Amino acid sequence: MNTSKSKDLFEKSNTCIPGGVNSPVRAYRAVNRTPLFIEKGKGSHITDVDGNDYIDYVCSWGPGILGHGKDIVIEAVKEACDKGLTFGAPTEKEYEIAMLIKKMMPSMAMTRMVSSGTEAVMSAIRTARGFTGRDYIVKFRGCYHGHSDGLLVKAGSGALTGGQPDSLGVPADFTKYTLVAEYNSEESVENIFKNFADKIAAVVVEPVAANMGVVPPKEGFLQFLRNITDKYGSLLIFDEVITGFRLSTGGAQEYYGVEPDITTLGKIVGGGMPVGAYGGRKEIMEMVAPVGGVYQAGTLSGNPIAMTAGLTTLRYLDSHREIYDKIDKNAQCLEKAYREKLGNKVWINRVGSLMSVFFTPEEVKDMDSALESDTKAYADYFSYMIDNGIYIAPSQFEAMFISDAHGDYEISKTCEVIRKLP
Repeated sequence: MNTSKSKDLFEKSNTCIPGGVNSPVRAYRAVNRTPLFIEKGKGSHITDVDGNDYIDYVCSWGPGILGHGKDIVIEAVKEACDKGLTFGAPTEKEYEIAMLIKKMMPSMAMTRMVSSGTEAVMSAIRTARGFTGRDYIVKFRGCYHGHSDGLLVKAGSGALTGGQPDSLGVPADFTKYTLVAEYNSEESVENIFKNFADKIAAVVVEPVAANMGVVPPKEGFLQFLRNITDKYGSLLIFDEVITGFRLSTGGAQEYYGVEPDITTLGKIVGGGMPVGAYGGRKEIMEMVAPVGGVYQAGTLSGNPIAMTAGLTTLRYLDSHREIYDKIDKNAQCLEKAYREKLGNKVWINRVGSLMSVFFTPEEVKDMDSALESDTKAYADYFSYMIDNGIYIAPSQFEAMFISDAHGDYEISKTCEVIRKLP
């Protein structure tokens, strides 16, 4: 496979972009490869600058649930562009998408649009603090909520200490109010609440962890979080940047039947454009300016092009709910192929169209067990898949995404490649 143009572009990019990329995982360092530079995508396929075609299971890290270049989305965006790119003023589409989100996720009675998932979670936490008058938040090790200072934390030296910065440039004072619990461990959460009972503004969680690889919540864990936050007067924030509109039209909260106080969205809600959103009960969201005293603003928030892409995508999903059965069944087919070929060499976690193949024989249920994975084996597997035209994440600790555009041919072809794994 010739990738000379990608290699040349990467060398050039390194002279003017840190690491040659605009998001770290794209650098392929974990798999010891040169990143592929993509020229175009259509349906479930992408093509790199050297002309190599791949069946894509990254899907832009989740937004591409309808596949690349969905005609109805592209046409709607082109029409919107003809009217102007951005106005910094309200448009009807902002109202329309907020109402559609409210229909699909009833817990989001009011929604504020932003431009990224990071911004959505950062703003949701500020809103929770403003609403409760409390400072501390609880997050889970292995769950990623964007790169805002207060959330780039690792666990402190003891189970009940505040988080320590996990990045240079983040002062320790910015993270001292972030408490870190273990995902799927009720005991760790209970211990934190026993010691910080009336100081915790919110618990923020990926209802399905997808940034240490896909790790589903154990049975009853999300309901436990709902119950304990209710008990102590804290808010429950579901970070549905990845799971929102992917597991169902109502996201993970519909899938698991647990309703949070605040939800954050990204990826699919933008239909391929850079969009985020946060929302919840009316009395909570009315804390946000200009109604309340929690300040948040954004020049490009709710711009008409992004709203058009998101609104068109959500309307399509809402009117074609059979998509969820299709992508779930296709994910099942891939899972079966992996199990038949790799057996107990791997642990596979799958929730709907989200899946991870961990190169460890032991159950992956939290960050510690995910870290038992053989990353060298994953790198070898990654190279084999890429060299055989299957585009997957260049990291053991990311997800595979199946889209509506993956048809019988793509699934059969992928299963064939899996069955020939060395």
